[in-house]
Amino acid sequence: MTSGAARPNAARGLRAFACDERAATAVEFALLITPLMLLILASLQLSIIFFAGQVLQSAAIASGRQLMTGAAQNSGMTQAQFQTLVCNNAPILFSCSNIMVDVESASAYSSISTAPPTLNYNTNGNVTNTWSYNPGGGGNIVILRVMYLWPVVGGPVALSLANQPNNNYLLVATSVFKNEPF
Repeated sequence: MTSGAARPNAARGLRAFACDERAATAVEFALLITPLMLLILASLQLSIIFFAGQVLQSAAIASGRQLMTGAAQNSGMTQAQFQTLVCNNAPILFSCSNIMVDVESASAYSSISTAPPTLNYNTNGNVTNTWSYNPGGGGNIVILRVMYLWPVVGGPVALSLANQPNNNYLLVATSVFKNEPF
């Protein structure tokens, strides 16, 4: 007899639970908080990437002035010294050993290669490119590319922001200018 009496009470309790709306807000919040947090984290990651790209562009412009005025050429600055100069113009956001600098020059704008750089990797995921350093003379057209592999944090949460192996995003800062006559 007790089992028959328990069944109507159980059914009544189930109906009461289904109609109870006291926890609806908590359940809705639990369902929405995960995608909201993912969206906020991806937005933060994207804003950090844009900020780092702008800082790298500022470093490229500041370093390019040394080439444009002939200060680097007249002092006999080597590729390693120029890379150190670029690193000094970039704040602590960047690791100096990971900054890549490519300097090419030509006599006319139409002869300069504006193709985006292609990175080659070894089996360990390290860049194996050899970058050129040809700052040119007075009146030459120079293209300066400063590149950096920015680590993307969050993996799949970052919504595919990484465009390079090892979950990195390639930041490229470019400065094209005509050297002053020096």
